[in-house]
Amino acid sequence: MSTDARWNHNLHYHRLVLDAVPAGARTALDVGTGDGLLARDLRSVVPDVTGLDSDAEVLTSARRTGADVTWVHGDVLTHPFTPGAFDVVASVATLHHLPDLDAALRRLAALTAPGGVLVVVGLARSASLLDAAYSGIGAVQHRLLVRRREYWEHTAPTVWPPPHTFAEVRRAARAALPGSRWTRLPLWRYAVTWTKPAP
Repeated sequence: MSTDARWNHNLHYHRLVLDAVPAGARTALDVGTGDGLLARDLRSVVPDVTGLDSDAEVLTSARRTGADVTWVHGDVLTHPFTPGAFDVVASVATLHHLPDLDAALRRLAALTAPGGVLVVVGLARSASLLDAAYSGIGAVQHRLLVRRREYWEHTAPTVWPPPHTFAEVRRAARAALPGSRWTRLPLWRYAVTWTKPAP
């Protein structure tokens, strides 16, 4: 399958991340870059992109994208990035892999530059009737989309079921990222978008 033909639930929401990139952004961090496709896409709009992953094997796949990206093997919670170094911090389907949800959100916020944007697209566990309704919509949407596009399975490690419910992630985001915008998405996802206040 060609790179341009790839589609899955995570790739489906790359546009959401790209649309949140602020004008003039110079640096971006893709947390949990996996096969590197979001980092590649970010590089089309941001001049200096870093793709970070704790899995060395999957970074080999990321490097095959040929994108002009700095690939880093490391843990976002401990890697010695300079605080506030990134105008864009993006994380797609990664937050549920990290051991401490609150600490992870605080760390992503700390890496975001003042005036910069943090965008998290994540997975969580259904625990309410509203969650069930979104899951039903997601199932229908999935069936419609795979009729038009061949589903591509990424090579990054997976965690299922996610350790936190949608409600728990929303509460944590409100606490760690005051003023953030929460969006419940079909295809079993949510989005949190936050602009870091300028000093």
